[in-house]
Amino acid sequence: MIDAGTKNGLMRRGPRLTNSACVSSINGKPPMPEAIVLALEQVVEGEDGVRSPAAGAISPQAAFDHLLASCDRSEFRLEGRRHGTRGVVRTAIAPRPFQELAARGFLARVRVQEYGPGTIRPHERTHPGPREDRLRLTRATKTNLSPIFSLYPDPSGTAREALEAGRDGQPFGELTDEQGTVNRLWRVSDPTAMAIIERTLADAELLIADGHHRYETARVYADEVGGEGPHRYVLMCLVALEDPGLTVLPTHRLVRGLDSAAQEALATALRRDFELEEIEPRALPPPPGGGPLQLGYIDSHSQRAFRLTLHDQAVADAALEGDSDAYRHLDTAVLEALLLKGALGMDDEAIDHLDGLGYARDDDEALALVGSGEYDAAFFMRGTPIEQVRAIAASGENMPPKSTFFHPKVPTGLLFNSLDEA
Repeated sequence: MIDAGTKNGLMRRGPRLTNSACVSSINGKPPMPEAIVLALEQVVEGEDGVRSPAAGAISPQAAFDHLLASCDRSEFRLEGRRHGTRGVVRTAIAPRPFQELAARGFLARVRVQEYGPGTIRPHERTHPGPREDRLRLTRATKTNLSPIFSLYPDPSGTAREALEAGRDGQPFGELTDEQGTVNRLWRVSDPTAMAIIERTLADAELLIADGHHRYETARVYADEVGGEGPHRYVLMCLVALEDPGLTVLPTHRLVRGLDSAAQEALATALRRDFELEEIEPRALPPPPGGGPLQLGYIDSHSQRAFRLTLHDQAVADAALEGDSDAYRHLDTAVLEALLLKGALGMDDEAIDHLDGLGYARDDDEALALVGSGEYDAAFFMRGTPIEQVRAIAASGENMPPKSTFFHPKVPTGLLFNSLDEA
C-alpha cells in the first residue's frame, strides 16, 4: 500500500511507503551525524559480546528538544553517496586499486508488516541481544534514529531516473565519514518524480540489506503500542537492487576456545573436505567470484596461511540436504554446516550468542586477532553476490548471521522518524 502524503492510500500488495520523516537539525542546519551517534547510541558490550546501543545513555527528551525540527510531510529525500572500496575492509594484507563508486537511494517511512512474499523479506538470521537492546532504545526515544537499509527492484531504472531528475538543486547536508565515504542528502519535492516512485514501488517486494534487528524491533514495538499511528511505520533508506554502486563485502569468521580434541576434529575436516594450498598471509582474502567454496585459513598455533577449496559440491549438498540450491552454494552456509557445526559441534544457540565465535570485517583485524592468540583460527570469506542474496531470500530461507556487509552503510542521524502522535 503506497501513501505518498495523501489522505487515502492506494490498496495494493506491496510495501506501504510515506514520505514523512523528521529532519534532524540544530538551529535549522543538519548536525554532524557523529554527534547524534554519541548522544543517543552510546555503544556498550553485553555479556554475549554483542556491541549495541545503550538506551539509558542520556535523557532522550533533552536531546530531542535541540535536535528535532518540524516535519515536512510532502517530500521524499534522496541521499547520494560517493565511496571507494579501497581501505574499507582491505588494507595492508592485500591493497586493491581504488575504485570510486556511487550508490543512491531515497528515505521514506514503510509500513511495518510481517515478513512474506510480495511485501518485505529478510535474508539473515539475527542475534537476540541487539533486538532486546534496540527495543529498549525505541521505547525510551519513541523515534527511529537510524534508517533500515532495504533494496527494491528497478530493472528499468525508472525510479532512479525520477529521483535524479527530481532532486532540488544543491544538497542541504553533506558529511565525509572516517572511511572517506561522502554522504549527501537532497530534498525531492517534484510531484511528478514522487508519482513515478509510487508507481514503481506499488507492488515491489523489499529485501532488507542491513537492519534486520531494527525491523524486528519495529514489529514488536508496533504491536506493543497497538492501534494505528506513526508507530506502524519505520524509516528506511531504499536503494535499487540494480544500483551499480551497491557493494557486498565479506565478514570473516573467527573461532576460539578450541581444546586439543576440537583442534584435531577441525584439522580432520579440513583435510577430508578441502584442498589445502599454502599461501602468503597477504593472500588470505579469497578472490571474489563464483565456483567452488574458497576460504582463507590461518590458526594461531602454526601461523601458516592456507587457501581452502571445497573438494566436491556433493559434500555441501549432503550437509545441507533439504535446502535450496542457492543456499547449498552459499559460502557462509557451507562453512557453518561443515566446520562450525560439523567439526566444532556448534549449534544455532552458540552461534547466535557468539559462544566461541567472532566476526571481523577488516582483513588486518582478523589476522591480528589470530596472531595475538585472542582467537585460535580465522576463516577469510568472499563477498556474497547480490543475486545470490535475492535468490535465497525468495526461497524463504535466512542466511547465517553476518553473511553480508552491504556497503556503503547508511549513517545514523541523517533523518529521524518520530513514532509518537505528539
